Amino acid sequence: MSTPPAYGFHASHEQIAPSQLLRDVQAAERAGFDMAMCSDHFAPWSVRQGHSGFAWTWLGAALATTDLTFGTVTAPGQRYHPAVVAQASATVAEMFPGRFWMALGSGQNMNEHVTGDPWPPKDVRQERLEECVDVVRRLHAGDEVTHRGHVRVERAQVYSRPSTPPRLVGAALTPATAERAASWADGLVTVNDDVDVVRDVVRAYRDAGGTGTVALQVHVCLAPTMTLAREIARDQWQNHALPTVLHYDAATPQELDAHGHDVPDSDVAEAVLVSDSVPDLAERLLQLVSLGFDEVYLHHVGQDQAPFLQVAEHELLPALRSSREGPRGP
Repeated sequence: MSTPPAYGFHASHEQIAPSQLLRDVQAAERAGFDMAMCSDHFAPWSVRQGHSGFAWTWLGAALATTDLTFGTVTAPGQRYHPAVVAQASATVAEMFPGRFWMALGSGQNMNEHVTGDPWPPKDVRQERLEECVDVVRRLHAGDEVTHRGHVRVERAQVYSRPSTPPRLVGAALTPATAERAASWADGLVTVNDDVDVVRDVVRAYRDAGGTGTVALQVHVCLAPTMTLAREIARDQWQNHALPTVLHYDAATPQELDAHGHDVPDSDVAEAVLVSDSVPDLAERLLQLVSLGFDEVYLHHVGQDQAPFLQVAEHELLPALRSSREGPRGP
């Protein structure tokens, strides 16, 4: 039998005010979640979501008021200079040893365009990301760094550092990105999709030599009725069913919303695991878990987390943890 995965709570800054989200993650710990992660956005995915707290400020409060391990998905290179990311992450990791990691991705235009710099094509963003990873690692090691490339760094040095640097995880939605991440990342995080797509992402990372922890963020919507579950998913998460290129290149939530209302209900149901049944949701989650994940972060896409956390504590987490899976692997 393989080691069962740990289950975490995803804190969605785009949907919930930072003060309430702090209470939610504290409640998630009481409900029995092992860990947590959060988004790091400048703008929400939809105007209806209506929030976008600053993740780094919030992380300090969340780590100080829980015993959970936390991660965040962030994008150095445009909105954040890599030296600032290195300093911020080093400070968090020094205050809370062994409890913080960050996943690094190439970003989305809706968060990065605020600097006024042009939004580069994907291949340039990927090169920029990998330069930033190198800069962050060297700064975490205590080096003085000067760098000339897609980003410029001039004699930067981070002085307050943890004894062990935080893990730098690769964020990947495609097998190609997962394969590249294997060369630099301490692990991988991806999101739910068609089972075959998710399997290919995990396999690409492992086949390219990736040995770190593999994590999955799963968007779910669990409600007393399917009608209500579908309504919540449609209201809050319909834009995630849009083509991936729109996620990367759209400049504003309003732009995404202009396309999102045309998304068929069937597509929304593929972007979110929608259910009115705990056994059904648990079975669908375990199908994804069986692809080889070490960590699974559940994101209930509704803005009111209390009903989900209650069901998670008393029914969903016990159902997931009591399962007896066969051998895992891609």
